[in-house]
Amino acid sequence: MKLDKNTVAKRYGKALYELAIEKGQTEDVYQELLSLREILNELPDLGNILSDKRLDLREKRNIMDELVKNFTGIVHNGLEVIFQYGRMYDLSLIIAEYEKRYDDDKGLLLGTVTTAIPLKEDQKAKLATNVAQKFGYQRANLQETVDPSIVGGIVVETNDRVIDGSIKTQIENLRTKLSK
Repeated sequence: MKLDKNTVAKRYGKALYELAIEKGQTEDVYQELLSLREILNELPDLGNILSDKRLDLREKRNIMDELVKNFTGIVHNGLEVIFQYGRMYDLSLIIAEYEKRYDDDKGLLLGTVTTAIPLKEDQKAKLATNVAQKFGYQRANLQETVDPSIVGGIVVETNDRVIDGSIKTQIENLRTKLSK
């Protein structure tokens, strides 16, 4: 049975995080994974190239050697295991899973908020406090997106959950109820 990308990412991210806790290196590993994410952002096809079975193993090994020389310990070894299992295309998801666990342990909730117009700083701060409390966190870091098509209200997305308080959705729900 082949596992989907999210399941694989959760397993690898969890394993990396638990090992980092065991070794007392959660912060060091986190910083190295942020550096790795920057590399992946600069070279978005790197994971696919290193996972492609059609490419020559020696060429992939040379690329891999250049990549892992930038990392130590847990991240270096983790990259080697991920490479050996042909899951390099899942690296971004694995990093995101580690980051989620890291942030959870720090009491930080990451998410996005979509509004029809930009929020003022005091509104952002109050919203972040309210969202953090609603989800049981100490604080929230919400990336703001402005989308005039939602008409008004807000949409908050975090931890695979959505709170849709947009006027657009309320109108669509009302339209659906009236058409029954």
